[in-house]
Amino acid sequence: MKEKLLQEISSVKDMAMADIASVSDVSSAESCRVKYLGKRGLVTAILKSMKDVSSDERPIIGREVNVLKAMLEEKLGSLSTDLKKSRLERSIEKDKLDITLPGRALPAGRIHPLRSVFCEIVSIFTGLGFSVFEGPEIETDYYNFEALNVSEDHPARDMHDTFYVDDGRLLRTHTSPVQIHVMESRKPPIAGVFPGAVYRRDNDVSHSPMFYQVEGLMVDKNITMGDLKGVLSTFCHCMFGVGAGVRLRPSFFPFTEPSAEIDIRCVICSGKGCRVCKQTGWLEILGCGMVDPAVFEKVKLDPDEYSGFAFGMGVERIAMLKYMINDIRLFYENDMRFLEQF
Repeated sequence: MKEKLLQEISSVKDMAMADIASVSDVSSAESCRVKYLGKRGLVTAILKSMKDVSSDERPIIGREVNVLKAMLEEKLGSLSTDLKKSRLERSIEKDKLDITLPGRALPAGRIHPLRSVFCEIVSIFTGLGFSVFEGPEIETDYYNFEALNVSEDHPARDMHDTFYVDDGRLLRTHTSPVQIHVMESRKPPIAGVFPGAVYRRDNDVSHSPMFYQVEGLMVDKNITMGDLKGVLSTFCHCMFGVGAGVRLRPSFFPFTEPSAEIDIRCVICSGKGCRVCKQTGWLEILGCGMVDPAVFEKVKLDPDEYSGFAFGMGVERIAMLKYMINDIRLFYENDMRFLEQF
């Protein structure tokens, strides 16, 4: 038994040395370790057979197999460490970053021109003491039309080519519904602006199916047309410069009476007349007027006690005039050649 085991130990040693010499990567080193030192390895099998060796021969066999086991553990451990180090070095060399190369410059971000004008409009009115209110973009017919004195058969509905959704609801065509919500929930005095997205079935060089509005409302006792003119003239001078000419031109809106359009002197020709202003010297920028008594009655405010004015403007319209842009679609095409100019 002794001679047989000693011969087996010698044979396993020779075989192991040959296998170790052929190891070329970490995976094959691990396979070699399992083959000899694993739970079912060849050296482990010899150790398990020690139970059949006589007590006199056991120390001799045990010493030889332990020497073999220690040698294989040392050689395989050292080999595995060297192979892992070599693999890491190759990976580092392959993925080496040349820190002497100049860095790649990232383009600086810019605020979108629409967002810039949107924030500027709101900032001007908050500076005048107005609060900011927001409301839902999906509205009912009542808040979008009826409460604003636009009945079902009113011809003004033709001005609002509407997107309808489920259950008779619609995408708001202006931010005026927020005015109704605010007047229903608050008692005067009220001074608010109502910014947000609105939706209409328009799509050409001067219209977009989705665009942005900022509307405003002031309600209190003894509010007059003079207050309206003072607030909106101040806004125009803040937005377009103190030298900007401003005029009020009679108009019609179903929710204001009297109603007016605010025009500014043409920013292209300085009022001399050109193609942009159609030779008039003036450019329309927003609509306004005194709140119609019928609207006050809808929100249960006494029109004999309270008065107020309202106004509304398209942010794209203001931005197009401010930056002399002739096509509203440029704002939404994400063309970097256009956006990088701002």
